Amino acid sequence: MTFLEVVAVLLAGVAAGTINTVVGSGTLITFPTLLALGVPPVTANVSNTIGLVPGSVSGSIGYRRELRGQLPRLLRLGSASLAGGVVGALLLLVLPAAAFDAIVPVLIGLGCVLVLIQPRISAAMAARAEHRGEERPEHGALWVWGLVFLAGIYGGYFGAAQGVILMAILGVGLQESMQRNNATKNVLALLVNLIAAIIFMAVAEVNWPYAGLIAVGAVVGGQIGATVGRRLPPTVLRAVIVTVGVAAITTFVFG
Repeated sequence: MTFLEVVAVLLAGVAAGTINTVVGSGTLITFPTLLALGVPPVTANVSNTIGLVPGSVSGSIGYRRELRGQLPRLLRLGSASLAGGVVGALLLLVLPAAAFDAIVPVLIGLGCVLVLIQPRISAAMAARAEHRGEERPEHGALWVWGLVFLAGIYGGYFGAAQGVILMAILGVGLQESMQRNNATKNVLALLVNLIAAIIFMAVAEVNWPYAGLIAVGAVVGGQIGATVGRRLPPTVLRAVIVTVGVAAITTFVFG
């Protein structure tokens, strides 16, 4: 490994950790970097997932203020993320890549649309509940758990733009601010990456030097992302999420 390769992977880890904490899709930086350095696709995906786990921990710690009072919700939705992450990791090991590649841009696009129209959907759902004299479940209805589970499958399989999809689900299903949803998203994505990483370490080939460099960079990026992300107004954060989502779709379709 040359000095330039070390620097490239380290900087990619910093960028990915920052982007993952603010919105998600850091994989779109680290994964292509590993491919460019000659790492086989599956090994690159596995090594990338393992390397980004410490960055997810760092980002979640950076958002600890917004996580206060959310433990019951995290336990409920976290179980969906863990279950989905297991399924997704196993799918990566047994299915051809083409099986998921076709639907990835569709999922990201749907997530972008939901993020854009989320305020109207949330307002309509709140008005409907008020008309019926009901309260929306504090931790989300059952369908929220189901969609978080599906997002976990996608995240365990590949994970790019997992944050976009999760923010769309949480924005529509929960009565919370964008920043508190972003904090929840970071923990859920962490759980998906963690359980997938454990499985990969047990049964898959890992490029440990590159995974270690990504981990170091992602930890730094996680703190940068938490500082930047919590200062963004809801409208700006929503715009960032959609921009990253569109970039992800473009990369998948034309990259």
